[in-house]
Amino acid sequence: MNNSYQLRRVELADLTALQRISLQTFNEAFAHQNSAENMRLYEEQSLSLEKLEEELNNPHSAFYVISNEEELIAYCKLNVEDAQTERLDPNAVEIERVYVLKSHQGKGWGKCFIDHALSIARQQSSPFIWLGVWEKNDSAIGFYKKLGFREFGRHVFLLGNDAQTDCLMRLDL
Repeated sequence: MNNSYQLRRVELADLTALQRISLQTFNEAFAHQNSAENMRLYEEQSLSLEKLEEELNNPHSAFYVISNEEELIAYCKLNVEDAQTERLDPNAVEIERVYVLKSHQGKGWGKCFIDHALSIARQQSSPFIWLGVWEKNDSAIGFYKKLGFREFGRHVFLLGNDAQTDCLMRLDL
């Protein structure tokens, strides 16, 4: 990683900045493919300060950010044990979110987070890491396949009132 950038774990003091980058990156990624109403509902349900604070306080979840001196440019969320969105294996590590500001995409930050997740998973002797990715997000699916992830199932992801399908992908360790 470039010396002017830092990857670090998010603290409660970062809550407002975490919400800001969560909202911005989610909108950059999905607003053009979803209704404004469903985007608004999802943001209220999943990206509110209260919800993010609850997730930050969960000992089985961890948020990480990449920042430079001026701004947060990317973040990810990892889950273990009962914080995972699917009960696959309590020893697995779920990558629930990987989001990079549009202006910083294509610079390796997503891979940086995957490498970080792999390091954590190996330290915990996890059998695999896994994630869910919207079936219509072809670029993300291609990115994960390039890193060795393979599809193993599907689940429903509720975006507001819209039941969407996520591809479940895993990388065995």
